[in-house]
Amino acid sequence: MIKPVTNLMLLLAFALIGTALVLPATVIAHCQIPCGIYADHARVSAMLEDAATIEKSAQLIAELAGKSDAQSQNQLVRWVMNKEQHAQKIIATISDYFLTQRVKAEQKDYAERLKKHHAVIVAAMKAKQNADLKYVKTLQDSIQALTDYYPAHKHKE
Repeated sequence: MIKPVTNLMLLLAFALIGTALVLPATVIAHCQIPCGIYADHARVSAMLEDAATIEKSAQLIAELAGKSDAQSQNQLVRWVMNKEQHAQKIIATISDYFLTQRVKAEQKDYAERLKKHHAVIVAAMKAKQNADLKYVKTLQDSIQALTDYYPAHKHKE
């Protein structure tokens, strides 16, 4: 026999799950509303930091690759996951922030900006797929190519 408290807990759990499935999800994203608070250079700096983390991850993956003990294998998996997460973070920053907020069709150099931002996404994808440091270098260079668009002293709306 199920205790009355357990029945209540089950009912509450089903009610919460049902509500979550029925109500539309609200995504809270800083830059999806025109608030005027943008830190473009900070986002570029964060992507460069993510790329440095990917570089460190790739270096440690290479060091751990030949080891077969359980601890090394565990650390190897963790560094691969870390590399993947930071590469995905870069992809999200470019697509969710820069391509939706900063790269605009009315810009005179729109095609060039689009190519440079797309290059970051492709480089991040390749850095996810590979542990070779040459892909990290390409990623770092592609992010660096955006710095002229987003200087440290400029605050845009």
